[in-house]
Amino acid sequence: MSAATASAQDVVARALAYPFGVPAGSYVLDGGEAGPLTEADLAEADRVAVLAYGANASPGALAAKLGAQAGRVAVVAGQLSDFDVVYSAHVSPYGAIPGTLQPSPGAVASVHAIHVTAEQLARLHRSEPNYTFGLLRGVDLRLEGGGRADAIHAYVSRHGCLVRDGAPVGVAAIPVRRRAWPARDEEAVLCAARDDLDPGTDLADFVLAHVADPELAARRTAALRATAIPFAWPHWEPA
Repeated sequence: MSAATASAQDVVARALAYPFGVPAGSYVLDGGEAGPLTEADLAEADRVAVLAYGANASPGALAAKLGAQAGRVAVVAGQLSDFDVVYSAHVSPYGAIPGTLQPSPGAVASVHAIHVTAEQLARLHRSEPNYTFGLLRGVDLRLEGGGRADAIHAYVSRHGCLVRDGAPVGVAAIPVRRRAWPARDEEAVLCAARDDLDPGTDLADFVLAHVADPELAARRTAALRATAIPFAWPHWEPA
């Protein structure tokens, strides 16, 4: 196997791996490694709590975004009422169709709250070109250990949520109780996009094409966005 072939396989495998293994419980990220969360980690001052519902809750993905020297990050598991984690109407720079939030009365999504410094937050901002950062107010977020919040910062897709058969599509890898919409894994949602945008193309070739060509990625995102449902939470305050 050539180096180029191996690299291409790695790109496709990464896209299909979204959201990269999100733990069910809380943890602390330190030096790029996940470990047990302590009360001292939660007591650190000058931190911003940011909702994580996809790759930002994955130890591997979060470590890659922040860097091994970025310091400790408390990541607290929780349950967010009246929201689902669904696919966004865009293709990411690494090839996947990633997630976003969408209000869904009665649903309860498994999420995390990451507690970051200003420097860590700036690094996260640079990793989220397809998302708007802001404050979600009027929510019911219940955190592991008994904490509760009615407001939290979050990233929400600029493109709205992907629509298939007239409805949003849940990210199957993220547990959501009382989910109202069908859920698919990453491979299935990429295959559906491929069938719409470039039918007959091998899935690996479809992914590699928009990873290699940002202009093609932008055109594919525009096509997905044309039928997207905008984020519709009335208490959303973009930064």
